[in-house]
Amino acid sequence: MTVQLKQIQPVAGTRILGVGGFRGEQVVDNAAIIGPIDSSDEWIRQRTGIVTRRRANPETSILDMAVIAANESLEASGVTPDQIDVVLLSTVTYFEQTPSLAARLADAIGATPAAAYDVSAACAGYCYGIGQADALVRSGQARNVLVVGVERMSDFIDPTDRSISFLLGDGAGAAVVGPSDTPGIAPTVWGSDGSLAGHITQTTPWLELRQDQGEGVPATVDAAAWPTLRQEGPSVFKWVISSIPEIARQAVAAAGLELDDIDVFIPHQANMRIIDQLVKMLGLREDVVVGRDIADTGNTSAASIPLATERLLREGQARSGQIALQIGFGAGLAYAAQVVVLP
Repeated sequence: MTVQLKQIQPVAGTRILGVGGFRGEQVVDNAAIIGPIDSSDEWIRQRTGIVTRRRANPETSILDMAVIAANESLEASGVTPDQIDVVLLSTVTYFEQTPSLAARLADAIGATPAAAYDVSAACAGYCYGIGQADALVRSGQARNVLVVGVERMSDFIDPTDRSISFLLGDGAGAAVVGPSDTPGIAPTVWGSDGSLAGHITQTTPWLELRQDQGEGVPATVDAAAWPTLRQEGPSVFKWVISSIPEIARQAVAAAGLELDDIDVFIPHQANMRIIDQLVKMLGLREDVVVGRDIADTGNTSAASIPLATERLLREGQARSGQIALQIGFGAGLAYAAQVVVLP
């Protein structure tokens, strides 16, 4: 007897079918955070372009945020939860090793028994997810994939830190990726450079929180040593400016396009100075729409690109069918970029 393996049916292309987002309920202006870092509103605006950042209420969990963004993207896409085959979630602020937040999200939105897993690629995480979703759908492994970037960065900051704490906000962004008669997601250009990992790190390994109390006595947790983020700002800025423009050009070339074909530029919302410098170095058309959600939302790591996309579409600054270049970069140091057709 000969066993016949099932033939996977690939599709012609994929595209983002809909996006959704959630921003923390609290609007935190610069005046509220300048005291602990001995700074000023002017200093923060000049260095980062941030006027306010959004942070979640204490009772709003990271799962709550992901559910709201996911449901909004499903509604926008016209895809129902039971039609989701894979839930792919990117985060660095979910502090439970297991089970994955993706599995909990799949259950919460009614997508069971979708495959579900978490990705840790920090600010590049959403673009990593879009790249994986594209491959899963094109190969026939899935028909519809939910990609979510969600962060409660306020759980991971030291209010007195001047390197990164004043940048960070809380939010969730989501996208549904499905099949398309024509390609709507170009090949992803991605990578990492672990030799530069020390540029963005957490202060303390989780295991160092344990305080042994002696034989037979459960270990306790040293709350004072709770890990927070630190950044070598000048080094990160230098890496972004020296490396990311070329990665962006490679992503455009991988799509078979020229930079003049790009209608919308959606970079990771790291810092307004970085965004402005990237626009200048890439030589984008003067009429290109640029995502600048950081001014009001702050840096939300894995959530920043989908949130910026959601805002551009909701406010009518960008429209369905336009060609967008999106690129994430951050801790790892990791990066990923792809050209997409806006939903």
